[in-house]
Amino acid sequence: MGPHRTIYLDAHATTPVDERVLAAMLPYFTERFGNAASKQHVYGWEAEAAVEGARTEIASLIGAPPREITFTSGATESINLALKGVAEGSNGGGREIVTVATEHRAVLDTCRTLERRGWTVRILPVDRHGRLSIEELAAALSERTLLVSVMLANNEIGTIQGLQAISSICSARGVLLHSDATQAVGNVPVDVNALGVDLMSFSAHKMYGPKGIGALYIRETTPRIRVQAQVDGGGHERGLRSGTANVPAAVGFGAAARIARSALPQEPARVRDLRDRFVRLVESTLGDVVINGHPDFRLPNNANITFPGAQADGLMMDMKDIAVSAGSACSSGAPEPSHVLRALGLAPELARATLRFGLGRLTTEADIVYAAERVADVVMKQRERRIAGVPA
Repeated sequence: MGPHRTIYLDAHATTPVDERVLAAMLPYFTERFGNAASKQHVYGWEAEAAVEGARTEIASLIGAPPREITFTSGATESINLALKGVAEGSNGGGREIVTVATEHRAVLDTCRTLERRGWTVRILPVDRHGRLSIEELAAALSERTLLVSVMLANNEIGTIQGLQAISSICSARGVLLHSDATQAVGNVPVDVNALGVDLMSFSAHKMYGPKGIGALYIRETTPRIRVQAQVDGGGHERGLRSGTANVPAAVGFGAAARIARSALPQEPARVRDLRDRFVRLVESTLGDVVINGHPDFRLPNNANITFPGAQADGLMMDMKDIAVSAGSACSSGAPEPSHVLRALGLAPELARATLRFGLGRLTTEADIVYAAERVADVVMKQRERRIAGVPA
């Protein structure tokens, strides 16, 4: 294998800003710099129109009306607003939240905070592919359950949950359903009405938009879903999230949503074909690898692979020309093995031998061929060193 540019296979962590997105944003840093809350002059009117245009594009991507989209600083804030906001806005209703062991830390940590505030949190297990049992969910709900939070697609193993069945159960029991759809929106078709969710969190930077902006979808219902604002100071975003609108980022988010919507018919199939070829090449060379996540219900760009006899940290050090990760970017400093992989039943040593590969819009066939060769090469060398008693 000859010299090669660094290959980026960590699209679950973040994606590069699309050049068309950047071009749309740039004028709002300079000549169109107005505050969207300035109602007295053309600069403010122009900024407000840009934000509302972006809101419309984002809403169209998920099949929602624009008024159901609230801008935030990212998916983590959206999740906090959804979970804490519903809990605090419940006015003495049910004080129980049900979620899943494989959720992102933004959900699990927020639930722990609510637990400290007196809420009951039930965390449900998953099967070996990362899917939630519909029967276990139904059995877990009680008259005290106010909210269920289940991510649409997992950020480590790519498993897609059966949200339609989950929402049917929640709706029949009068329980609200929130979903962290950060990895799904813009990468696979998402329709909030078909899924039946009441609240949904997602972010721009996972879909070739800028960092620092996200959205929370809140379904308009009668009676209205009560969400208590977590940021006060002016009542922006219909009273749900105060603060000066990040106009350039909103415009970029809208442009990214528009581009994603036009690419959705063909892009998931393209990256799925590349992902499947990558996995076949790795398996054909190494043989004894384990593919984590559901074999069918999984993000098309995700490959989460365990390499028995190797260590993920050492593998990443040995192939600096391939950008991959050993799990969630938000937990990359954690010394413990991935909580997602442990929830699947993987032993700690196997969880620590696992890499996550996230293909993206810029990934080419040449990239995955080269990457498969490099991965196989470093895994075999690490295994040889281990057999020889040399530290990995």
